[in-house]
Amino acid sequence: MKRQAKTRTWHQQHVNDFYVKQSVEQGYRSRSAYKLMEIDDHDHLLKPGTILVDLGCAPGGWCQVAAERMKGNGRIVGIDLLEMTGMNGVTFIQGDFTATAGLEQLATALDGKAVDLVLSDMAPNITGVIVADQAKSYDLAEMALEFAAERLQPNGSFLIKVFQGAGFEGYMKAMRGVFTKVAARKPKASRDRSREVYLLGRGLKANPA
Repeated sequence: MKRQAKTRTWHQQHVNDFYVKQSVEQGYRSRSAYKLMEIDDHDHLLKPGTILVDLGCAPGGWCQVAAERMKGNGRIVGIDLLEMTGMNGVTFIQGDFTATAGLEQLATALDGKAVDLVLSDMAPNITGVIVADQAKSYDLAEMALEFAAERLQPNGSFLIKVFQGAGFEGYMKAMRGVFTKVAARKPKASRDRSREVYLLGRGLKANPA
C-alpha cells in the first residue's frame, strides 16, 4: 500500500475510533486520557495531594485526567518539547527533560519537593524505520526511568508507555532493578494492533540497581 493510501486509511480509522469520538464529546484533549483513566481505576495512582510530573505531556490529556481526579489538591507539572495550551491546576514547561535547562525548570516548579508519581506517555518522532524508532523509544524510556529513580519519594510510582519488541525485556529488567513491584497494563483504549504496553513501577528500592 502506498504511503498516501496508508495515511488516508489511518485517518479514516482514527476519525471513526470510539475513543476519539468520546474524547471530542467529553472534551478531552486526546484519546489517551481514557488509557490513564482505566489504569487509575485499577491502580489508584491519582489522589488528592499527589505531586506528579508528566513527561511528554502535550497535548495534555493525561494532565486533564490528573487534575480532575486530584480535585485541585496537589501539584501537577508537565513538560514537553511541543507547546501545550494551559489548563487550571497544571504548571507547564516547554522544554526538554533530558537537558540540564529542562531539569532545572522542573526542579524550580517542584520547589524542592519529592515526587509521588511520574507519568510518561512519550513516543519519539517516528521515521518509519522500525529498528531505529524502537531504539529511540527506549532511549527516551531509559532517561525517564533515570528521572523517576532520582526524583521519586520512596513510596512513589512510575507509569510509562513502551513498545513490545527489541529492548522490552531489557527495560523490564531495568525497572525491576529500581522498583519492588513492576506490572504491565494494556488498557482497552489501547488499540489491539498497537504494540504499546504500559509498565507500572511501585515502591522505589533503597539502592536502585
